Amino acid sequence: MSEKKKVLLAGESWMSFTTHVKGFDTFYTSVYETGEKFLKAALEEGGYDFTFLPNHLAMEEFPFKMEELKQYDLLVLSDIGANTLLLPGATFTRSEMMPNRCNLIRDYVLEGGALLMVGGYMTFSGIDGKGKWQDTAVQEVLPVQVLSTDDRMEHCEGIRPVTVKQHEILEGLGEWPRILGYNKTILRDGAELLAEVEGNPFIAVGEYGKGRSAVFTTDCAPHWAPPEFCSWEGYNKLFQNMAKWLTNK
Repeated sequence: MSEKKKVLLAGESWMSFTTHVKGFDTFYTSVYETGEKFLKAALEEGGYDFTFLPNHLAMEEFPFKMEELKQYDLLVLSDIGANTLLLPGATFTRSEMMPNRCNLIRDYVLEGGALLMVGGYMTFSGIDGKGKWQDTAVQEVLPVQVLSTDDRMEHCEGIRPVTVKQHEILEGLGEWPRILGYNKTILRDGAELLAEVEGNPFIAVGEYGKGRSAVFTTDCAPHWAPPEFCSWEGYNKLFQNMAKWLTNK
């Protein structure tokens, strides 16, 4: 039996701290949440070995060396900002020089790796432009140009993506369910646009060096991906097809 292909997901976690005010008195609550379960279930069903590295761990545990990153066949970046990889503790607190992991991701793709960027408040340029991926080497191996401003397109009414090109990634999928938002980007020359939303890239793919990359500009979990999307019969098939195309070079 062939060995399972390995996927590394970095991001998809957040912590919230809330102040409750009740008249004269206040109290605080905190919560830690993750949004990897739908993507994890889809890829594990497809036979992939799935590793999840939440944001607070990715700061120190995301690979610093090519041989470590090459242990994975596919890297997924979802709702993680570039600063999380550019500012490890050694650099931010002690001013120590460390490997640039955004450069590492670019070189990983050029040398045959696979990259998928999933939308969110901290991927692409994100909320208030804080994602900052456009200012990194990762931009060189993405099929879309990341904007330099807040790129969130919020649609509380729900909008439906549209397929524009037949491709093996889209095989076996029915009509797209509605989504609640996405990151606005611009298709780069030489990239393939497979699906769009409001005339902007929804799914785009490209080949760079020996590797491949793709973008999925909405979320893989709430809030932009509502229950209608996460429970859609095509959800698992979509991400399985995407992983297969990205890693079959």
